[in-house]
Amino acid sequence: MDKKYDVVIVGSGIAGLYAAISFPADVSVLVISKRELSLSNTSLAQGGVACVLDVVHDAYKLHISDTLIAGKYKNTLSAVEKLVKEGPADVLKIRQLGVDFDLNPDGTMKKTLEAGHSRKRIVHHKDSTGKAISDGLIAAVSRLPNVEMIDNALLYSVHKTLNGFYLSVMRGGKPYYYGCSYCIFATGGIGRVYKYTTNSAIATGDGIAFAHMMGAKIRYLSRVQFHPTAFAADKDRERFLISEAVRGEGAVLLNCNGERFAFDYDKRGELAPRDVVSNAIAREAIKTGSEKFYLDITHKPADFVRDRFPMIYARCLEEGVDITKDRIPVFPCQHYLMGGIDTDLNARTSIDGLYAAGECAHTGVHGANRLASNSLLEALVFSRTAAEDITRRLNKYGRRPLGLEPAHRPVDGKPMPQGFRSRIREILQDAYFVLPKPEKYEESCKEIEEIIKRLFSENYEINSDFVEAKSTAVVAEIILDEVREGNQ
Repeated sequence: MDKKYDVVIVGSGIAGLYAAISFPADVSVLVISKRELSLSNTSLAQGGVACVLDVVHDAYKLHISDTLIAGKYKNTLSAVEKLVKEGPADVLKIRQLGVDFDLNPDGTMKKTLEAGHSRKRIVHHKDSTGKAISDGLIAAVSRLPNVEMIDNALLYSVHKTLNGFYLSVMRGGKPYYYGCSYCIFATGGIGRVYKYTTNSAIATGDGIAFAHMMGAKIRYLSRVQFHPTAFAADKDRERFLISEAVRGEGAVLLNCNGERFAFDYDKRGELAPRDVVSNAIAREAIKTGSEKFYLDITHKPADFVRDRFPMIYARCLEEGVDITKDRIPVFPCQHYLMGGIDTDLNARTSIDGLYAAGECAHTGVHGANRLASNSLLEALVFSRTAAEDITRRLNKYGRRPLGLEPAHRPVDGKPMPQGFRSRIREILQDAYFVLPKPEKYEESCKEIEEIIKRLFSENYEINSDFVEAKSTAVVAEIILDEVREGNQ
C-alpha cells in the first residue's frame, strides 16, 4: 500500500470538492480525479443553483412543491425537504469561499427563472455557473493542509475490507494502491453510455459500476433525463447545452416550419419541465417528419443576450450561429441521471463505510425527473452531509486497522479490441431515448450481456479504455434490465 487516509473521495466535481472542504483539519483526505481537476460535469453546468434565499417573495414549500411536480411525485419527500431547507446555507458558504455569483447593486445575488420553477430562485454566474463553482472550490481545497488532490488518476479496482477499502489507481502508466477507512464516490453521471450527451468525456458511470460490482444497491438507473435543447451539431458526440435559462429569459421553441408548438403539448409551453419539453419535441418530430428544431431569442436586445449568455453566445458563434440574429438549432440529448447508488439521508450506501454524493447517487430528491438547477444544490447538501456523518463516526470509533491488503492483479494484458463502447452507445441511443422502444429491450439486453461476458472473462490490459468500457457495459445492462422488468 502506497498510503493510507481517513477518507478517499473519488471525483473532483462539486460533490467531491465540497465534501473535502467539509472535513475538519484533523481528518486526512485524498481526492482522486480521473483527468484534470477541472474536467467534470460540474464545470459544464450553465444555469445555476436553485435555492430559497428570499423568504419574502419565495418559500421552502414552493421550492418543495416545484421539485415534487417535476419529479412526478416519485421523489423521497424527506430528501427533498432536507435539500430545500439546508441548501441555502451551503450556497452562502461557497460564496464565502470565493465562488463568484452575479450580484445586484445592493450586493444580493441575482436570481433568474428556469422551467418548472414558480419563482425566480436560480442564482448564477452568467451562463457558466458550474465553472465558477468548480474554479472556486478547487482553489479553496488547494489551500487545505489535510487534503491531497491527485489528477489524471484512473481508479480501476476497489476492494472492501472489514474496516475500510483498498483502491487501485493507475497514474502515469504505473499502479498505486491506497487505503482508507471511509470512501465517498462522487464520480458523476453516465452520459457516455449514449451516442450524444451534454456530459464531459469522463462521465462513464465508473462509481456506479464499482459500487454495483461490490454489491451496493443501485436504484432507478433508467431514470435518465434528456435535455430538450442541446445544440444540434452535425458531429461531435459531446453536445453543448443551450441552458434552460435561455427559455427562462424568453426564448421560444420553433419547429421546422418556424412555428411555436410547445403549448400544443403542455399549458406551460417552453417552461414545462425538461422531460415534458423533450417529449413534445420528439412527438412534433414524428408529426412534422423532421428533426429540425430551433430556439429563438432574437427578439431580445442583442446587448442583453450577449451579457446574460456570454459563453453560449461565444460557443454558438464558433458554430456559425449568432444567437442575437439567428435561430439556434436544438434537439434533445442525454443530460442527467436521477437514479444511481442508493443512499439514505446521511449519504450512506448499502455498503458500510461507502458513501455517494452528486449525480452518481440516488438520494430520492429528483424522483422521475430533475427540476432545473437542483443538481448542484443536491451535490452540495449531500456531500457536506457525508463529510459530517463520517466525521461523527471517526470521532466515535477512531481509526481502526483496515485488514488484509488484497493481491493486486497485474495491469498488463492483451489489447482490448476496438468497438465495445461505440456499440454500447448505439444500443442505448436506439432502444432507450426520449420515446423508448420496448420491442428492442430483449435483443439489446442479450447483446450487452455478450459484451460484458467478453470484458470480464478476457485478460485485457488495464487502461482507461478498458475500465470505461466495463463501466458503460455494466451501466447499460442495469438500465435495460430495469426497463425490461418495469422497475422504473
